[in-house]
Amino acid sequence: MLPDPRCLTGQTAIVTGSTRGIGLGIAQALARAGASVVVSSEDADAVRSTAAMLCDEGHVAHGISCDVSHAPDMQGLVDGTMARFGSVDILVCNAGITGTAGSWSLDDFDRVMAINLRSIVALTSLALPYMAARGGGSAILMSSLSAMRGNGAINAYALAKAGVAQLARNLAVQWGPQNVRVNALAPGLIQTPLSAPLMADEEFMARRMQMTPLRRVGTVTDVAAACLFLASPASSFITGQQIAVDGGTSITDGS
Repeated sequence: MLPDPRCLTGQTAIVTGSTRGIGLGIAQALARAGASVVVSSEDADAVRSTAAMLCDEGHVAHGISCDVSHAPDMQGLVDGTMARFGSVDILVCNAGITGTAGSWSLDDFDRVMAINLRSIVALTSLALPYMAARGGGSAILMSSLSAMRGNGAINAYALAKAGVAQLARNLAVQWGPQNVRVNALAPGLIQTPLSAPLMADEEFMARRMQMTPLRRVGTVTDVAAACLFLASPASSFITGQQIAVDGGTSITDGS
């Protein structure tokens, strides 16, 4: 049986990097499906205002500021969620940075890997035991189209995102016997403020649309809908997968 529109009622979701862009869209989608949502980012003011906005819309939301490069903050995020709602049923690891394009600076590499990969290792190690103790749950890790093919411009970012996809597989094997599912999403080009410079580049866009069978840029709603699917009972037999939300860019030769 397919889940109803309020399929997440009674569940608690943590969404990192959820005060703007894709993370905000995911937080809104989960809240509309009935989940109690913990909004999180390193910007305390943005966290408060985003949680208040969700509450004003009639949802259950709570804000906890967290810098995912700081271990005590991640501990505080999980502890604060448990104190407020008593469970962690859904974890969306969305926070990330792109780093410096074309750079193999080790300082840049270390920061990108710390925020985009190491933080997810740490946060899942804190949250997944609570899911298992409750009888199951779903973790969705944000990977990227760049994890699926070579890229000469965003070296550390692509490498970290490939690591995220492998982490999802490893965690799925480790936690599956306890009914905890772990999957990764790999967005392609999505319309957000961060992608605005690319979308303003006519030459790039012409080439990218030729490489995208659906011939359009993705939206935040596209990614949020995929995340909602992975969080919901509709995906109860899916784990350890990386799902591309890219309009088909990853499967075409551009012809």
